[in-house]
This record gives sequence, C-alpha cells and structure tokens, in this order.
Amino acid sequence: MKHLLKLEDWSTDEIINTLNLADQLKYEQKHGIEHKILAGKTLGMIFEKSSTRTRVSFEVGMTQLGGYPLFLSSNDLQIGRGEPVQDTARVLSRFLDGIMIRTFKQEEVEALAEYGSIPIINGLTDYCHPCQVLADLMTIRSFIDEVIDLLFLLLQITVRILDIHFRSQLLCR
Repeated sequence: MKHLLKLEDWSTDEIINTLNLADQLKYEQKHGIEHKILAGKTLGMIFEKSSTRTRVSFEVGMTQLGGYPLFLSSNDLQIGRGEPVQDTARVLSRFLDGIMIRTFKQEEVEALAEYGSIPIINGLTDYCHPCQVLADLMTIRSFIDEVIDLLFLLLQITVRILDIHFRSQLLCR
C-alpha cells in the first residue's frame, strides 16, 4: 500500500512511474480507450478546505477510471469535532478503498495513513500540495518534449542550411 502524503516520501522512480502512468491514461482517455482500473473501488474525499478544481478533478478521475468518488465535507464527519483521527481512519478503512483529504494540518494526513489500512492521498495541507506538484511536473514534461522536438527541428534546418552553404562555396571555387 502506497500513500501520497508528501513527495519527499517518494523515490524519483516512483514519481516518474506515476507520471508515465498518468500520461498513458491521459492518452487512452483522449483516444476513447476505456481504462476501468478502479472498477468497484470507492474513494472517500474529505474536504475540510473546499476546492472546485480538486473536487471536480478527483470525481471525474475516479469516474473515468471506473471507481466511485464519495464526497465527504467536514460537516459530514466527526473528525476534528471530538472524534480522534485514529477512529475516523479505522472506521473509513472498513468502507472505503482509499481516502483523499484536503485539510489544514499535515499531521492529520499522516495520522490517517498511520491508523488506517487504505491508501491516503494528500489533496492539500498547509505544508504541501503533492497532487499539484505532480500535475505541474506532468505539464513541464509535456512542454519539454515539445521544446526538444522544436530544437531538433531547428538543428536539422541549421545543418541543412550549412550543408547548402558549404556546397555553394565549393561550386564557387
């Protein structure tokens, strides 16, 4: 079981493998290839901090992957209002296959991971936002590929121009 609590917990290989999988799933989605790899799975989404983009992206993503997203606002839970995080983690672990939490304290995310028996995803804390960093890295990678392609094309054009120039110099002699 692997959590996404903060990126410094992940190796470079884990980050690259995750980005590669995300790129593959994005390609399949764009080309109408179903990929229901989370069929029958339920992701609990705890929002102590509301967010349109986070909620929509996780709900759409879970649905596209065949899973079921379950929105849980802080008003729906006793977490932080008397029930210890440990109890919430144990109870939710019985019903859910994973939890994404968007909250204030990193310690809350860490406690869910410690006491629960399902993967925990940090959707945002005051300490870090690992999902956003992964999304940014994915964007940067796609941009770098385009820049490399453009540089390669410019190199080919430059070589061609130099070749023509060199040949013309030989003909003028």
